[in-house]
Amino acid sequence: MTETETSDCGCTGDTQRAADDPAYRRALWIVVVLNLGFGVIEAFGGFLADSQALKADALDFIGDGSITLIGILALAWSGRTRARVALTQGLFLGGLGLGVIGFAVWRSLTAVAPEAGLMGGIAVAALVVNIAAALVLMRFRDGDAHVSAIWLFSRNDAVANVGVIIAAALVAWTGQAWPDLMVAAIIALIFLHSAYLIVRRAVDELNAQHGADAGVPIS
Repeated sequence: MTETETSDCGCTGDTQRAADDPAYRRALWIVVVLNLGFGVIEAFGGFLADSQALKADALDFIGDGSITLIGILALAWSGRTRARVALTQGLFLGGLGLGVIGFAVWRSLTAVAPEAGLMGGIAVAALVVNIAAALVLMRFRDGDAHVSAIWLFSRNDAVANVGVIIAAALVAWTGQAWPDLMVAAIIALIFLHSAYLIVRRAVDELNAQHGADAGVPIS
């Protein structure tokens, strides 16, 4: 894989850019603070509103913040190590998605409608936080597997928050719990799709590193 090859996730590989750019480090710290801080707030709000979608989104916030914190440490690591970290991120995201789907199925057996007003208000605040994080990272979205993983997390969070807002409106309209559970499942599917892209990209980079070590020309 060359440094400028484009992957299906819409990112280009540049394994040195993040490690050499202090602005990227500052951006990562901002994202860590936003994700971890609001993740705790949204988790508390999810329990108050009894919203599975908010709980799933809060778990995503906390997971993203933790993984981005690892990303800051990874900036000084080798390309191979960075690819391995990205692979771990992808597998974590996939496990998170499967867990959310399983929990949503379990809750569907005894679900009650969440508090729509509180659910919608927290979802709007979460969207603002995610848009802020995505804007901070937008200029750095072209990078290696690790950089693209962090960008995908922030981008997908903003998309998921729009779904939670729509779910809150549907809960208010129908008085039923199914919109909340449906959006929680959709968030989980977004997790799984991003996990697939990240894992595939990381595996490609690890294979490229292995080929380079073995003296195999890489196209």
